[in-house]
Amino acid sequence: MYENKEKIQAPALVVKNATFITSAARADQFISPDKPMIAVCGKSNVGKSSFINMLANRKKLAKTSSEPGRTRLVNYFDFGEFILADLPGYGFARVSKGEKEKWAKTLDQFFKDKEKIAHVFMLVDSRHDPTADDVQMIEFLHYHTIPFTVTLTKADKLSRMKLKEHIRAIAADLYLGTNNLLATSTETGYGKNDVLAKIRSVIDLVNAPDFIMDEEEGEENE
Repeated sequence: MYENKEKIQAPALVVKNATFITSAARADQFISPDKPMIAVCGKSNVGKSSFINMLANRKKLAKTSSEPGRTRLVNYFDFGEFILADLPGYGFARVSKGEKEKWAKTLDQFFKDKEKIAHVFMLVDSRHDPTADDVQMIEFLHYHTIPFTVTLTKADKLSRMKLKEHIRAIAADLYLGTNNLLATSTETGYGKNDVLAKIRSVIDLVNAPDFIMDEEEGEENE
């Protein structure tokens, strides 16, 4: 498997007891936590729920489904040192135009209050080229200067050499350096420590006495 050892230097975060908090269907239900909030986004069926369960060391914290497009709310989870927000998946074809517009509105409203968001993990399937929706999401995060990390899912489905090739190709498609991507597998736990180490570095930065959000944004998206 491809190694990410040079990317993350901070020690990995230890998650002891992650719990579900609440779901929000509209902006007035969004929560304002008193600790760093990290969001997880990605297209439908990219593996967001499995990714969250991997980080939590639990199999059923976030509900998984074989049918894409089941996450239609913003689901909040307490991970101890941070709050995780699971956002509705985008890009699912078998829903009405009205439903797609509703999801898009929910995402827009969530990111509108960007000062509450410490970091975003944007999930992309490692086996495929980024979709037009993925590219649009990246452009959105860049435009609003929201710090993010592209996280590749399902890395266990590729050979070591193929994964390297796909990382380079996906990075090029998204106009990012390969160091801006983390490869993961919820089946094997590959890449989990890299993600937790990234979260630790984000939390430490947010909790720094002289932390200013704009400084982090500039560093993350260089």
